[in-house]
Amino acid sequence: MSGQKETGSGLPVLDQNEAAEAGVPISLQQISQYLEALRKKGCVPGSIQKYRRDLTALYRCLPEGKRIGPGTLQAWRAALLDRGYAVRTVNTCVIEANGFLRWLGAWEYQLEEQVELQNDVQPELTRNEYIRLLTTARAQGKERTYLLVKVFACLGLTLRELPQLTKEALDRNQLAVSVRGVRETVSIPDCLRRELLAYARRENLAEGPLFVTRTGRPLNRTMAAAAIQALSHDAQVPPEKCNVRCLRKLYWAAQKELRENMALLMEQTYSRMLEAEQLLVGWEEADGHEP
Repeated sequence: MSGQKETGSGLPVLDQNEAAEAGVPISLQQISQYLEALRKKGCVPGSIQKYRRDLTALYRCLPEGKRIGPGTLQAWRAALLDRGYAVRTVNTCVIEANGFLRWLGAWEYQLEEQVELQNDVQPELTRNEYIRLLTTARAQGKERTYLLVKVFACLGLTLRELPQLTKEALDRNQLAVSVRGVRETVSIPDCLRRELLAYARRENLAEGPLFVTRTGRPLNRTMAAAAIQALSHDAQVPPEKCNVRCLRKLYWAAQKELRENMALLMEQTYSRMLEAEQLLVGWEEADGHEP
């Protein structure tokens, strides 16, 4: 884009004609206040740090006047794409900016549509393949890897959220997970919780994260991902499916199917109730004639 400069973060500065002169003014203080509001709602520190970085970058991209108006986010998105940022990264930045604008009450300046991901369709992990991963990890005596596979597939955790799975969370049977940056509390399925508690006892873990290194530090993302990936060959599961994203996708697919089944069951039950009432007090009798 012509006339672009760069901020210290490498993001382009929007030209004056690419940012709306009308719109809502923003400041670094407002960004800090927004992030503090998210923190009070339970937003995890890692997410807050990322939001601060991206929103500050947006602020620095704006020309003199520091206003967001019609077309501002479109111009910012186009500038990021022109600079070679990944589509997923750009979409995430726009989502974060939308959240900030909602907090400001400037709904009309949001950019709702996202850039479609080209050639980036995540493969589907089947439940049979998931079972093979568990079976292989168990046969190889890799208890930690076995549990990692289960945790991501049964709870929908991200790698970033893994350290939040602590002995204390197991004892309370309450795990805080992040949904679009806002923390929600979920319970752990009994069968998984029993296995995790047994693992904690064997590893002498009385407190803190369940998955740690030999030095007691939380297991980092690279190690967790590599452990799952190592099951690919023996489990006869394609390597592109042996990752946290596919395991989480399996979790969300199962949740969606359950919700659809519940909705159908409720609809069928309600219909049967109405039919029973119709037989009892319906205006028309079963033969179709009025009483």
